[in-house]
Amino acid sequence: LIMAWGIVFMTGTQFEIPNITVKSWIFLILSGIATGLSWLFYFKALQLGDASKVVPVDKFSVVISMVLAFIILKEAVTAKTIAGGILITLGTLVMIL
Repeated sequence: LIMAWGIVFMTGTQFEIPNITVKSWIFLILSGIATGLSWLFYFKALQLGDASKVVPVDKFSVVISMVLAFIILKEAVTAKTIAGGILITLGTLVMIL
């Protein structure tokens, strides 16, 4: 949080804060809540399971984000992104099995 506000003040964009829409504030707040909960669940998973299995599953979120970007944001599907997603998936499977 300190780092994020530091960037805001270093770039001089603090004067734009009043221009943020209600919809954007809602998404910012929900994003903060989701991020906090994500870390809490991650640390709980590390307490309950082996780090060698928890960490790869956490990193698999990159693949989920890629798929959602293709579907929702209509980002271009390239051979490079497909290959990367497959390699991440295979690496995750190797680590958790």
